[in-house]
Amino acid sequence: MAYAQSDRLVGTWQVTEEKTCFESEITKNESETEKELRQSFGKNTTSVARVIRFKSNGTGEEGIFSVGQKKGESLQQFTYTLTDNTLLLKDKKSGIIIQQLRVDELTSALFRFHVEGKDCESKTLTRTR
Repeated sequence: MAYAQSDRLVGTWQVTEEKTCFESEITKNESETEKELRQSFGKNTTSVARVIRFKSNGTGEEGIFSVGQKKGESLQQFTYTLTDNTLLLKDKKSGIIIQQLRVDELTSALFRFHVEGKDCESKTLTRTR
């Protein structure tokens, strides 16, 4: 099962939604007007995107990419291990675990996860390639 999940993870993913614990706490008790305002503010379009690439050899990179640019900025390289529903991101040089993530959903088009121990801090990624 871990092998099939790992195969589904390989590819290029764009961060499409990101929630922090602070944001989750604030939005918990907001009024309908506040919800409408927040949604209208969130509809800004941008020409940059945060992209994460997972390669089949267990390595990957995360960076910020601009429209029309092939190379990203602030690239961080890592290695990864996916077993059951846990994704470990490790520093490529030292092998030290950078993040431990809990996989909530992994399909061919969508990847949703949260930081281990922090259910309120989550990211949703959409496959671009």
